[in-house]
Amino acid sequence: MIWAATLAGAAVLTGCSGQDKEADGQVVNLYTARHYDSDQALYDRFTKETGIKINRIEGKADEMVARMKSEGANSPADLFITADAGALWRAQQAGLFQPIQSATLNERIPANLREPGGNWYGFTRRARVVAYDAAKVKPEEIDDYAKLATPRFKGKICVRSSDSVYNLSLVGALIESWGPEKTGEWAKGIVANMARAPEGGDRDQIRAVGAGVCEVAITNSYYYIRLASGDDAKDRQVTEKVKLAFPTLGGKGAHVNISGGGIAKNAPNKDNAVKLLEFFASADSQKHISANNNEFPASPDVAAPPPVDAYANFVANPMNVAAFAARQPEAQSLMSAAGWR
Repeated sequence: MIWAATLAGAAVLTGCSGQDKEADGQVVNLYTARHYDSDQALYDRFTKETGIKINRIEGKADEMVARMKSEGANSPADLFITADAGALWRAQQAGLFQPIQSATLNERIPANLREPGGNWYGFTRRARVVAYDAAKVKPEEIDDYAKLATPRFKGKICVRSSDSVYNLSLVGALIESWGPEKTGEWAKGIVANMARAPEGGDRDQIRAVGAGVCEVAITNSYYYIRLASGDDAKDRQVTEKVKLAFPTLGGKGAHVNISGGGIAKNAPNKDNAVKLLEFFASADSQKHISANNNEFPASPDVAAPPPVDAYANFVANPMNVAAFAARQPEAQSLMSAAGWR
């Protein structure tokens, strides 16, 4: 269904490029790797408030980056949004963004959650943390990422594959904080501690803890919150046994990634794209995304709504998201060398 929509959208954008570049200035072409139905309500509200129509093209992050590269200077893309700092960094490295200066974005988004040169900005946060069997694991045993690689958890960790962008960002943050040598040893320790070969997504890891396959799982926070607050009674029962912990990185809080976006280098509707990115960063939009996708707001003055509020009182590591994003290629090499499939 996504690709059908994508191909249909492609025909619209490439077939009407003159119109998109502007008949009346009331359009913005959004390339997005976020596939959440709840985002549509935001798009509808933006159009209602501004009169600017959103032409949306969806695909996986790397597919969107490849598409923008192939389109070159004639790309109709105005704004690219995705759910990982590493993907935004790759787009920047490919020369697909243009830096902007927005007083609104600089005010709404903390400095560590945006690229220092203004190439891309986060608007919500997602923590990569630990789900654990509360009957078998003490909170103090998992209060630091380093402890996950100790013999205490040999054969007791569930985690997804090394090519998960979320794992790449986490390991990138460890490299930035600890250096490659210590992080390489940590990755070897994680591989030695795996209860099974990596398989499935984050929710599968949490369910595996509930089933007794492992004692701890590395997961994004919002996947756990979805299970805990969703309609599936079996998943809610899992989270009665399995709890969520926020380990520290270098004694400075839990690793956080972002959902965010940047303005395309050749955006034909740049001003409208900036307005849309500023709209995503607004308090109302952050609350909407948080409530519907269980991410945490980026702005410190935006209170997390239910059900996220029950998990929002944690210390977030202040590392700039661009720092760990740039470490993803090194993280991939290091994890492969450690035998992390």
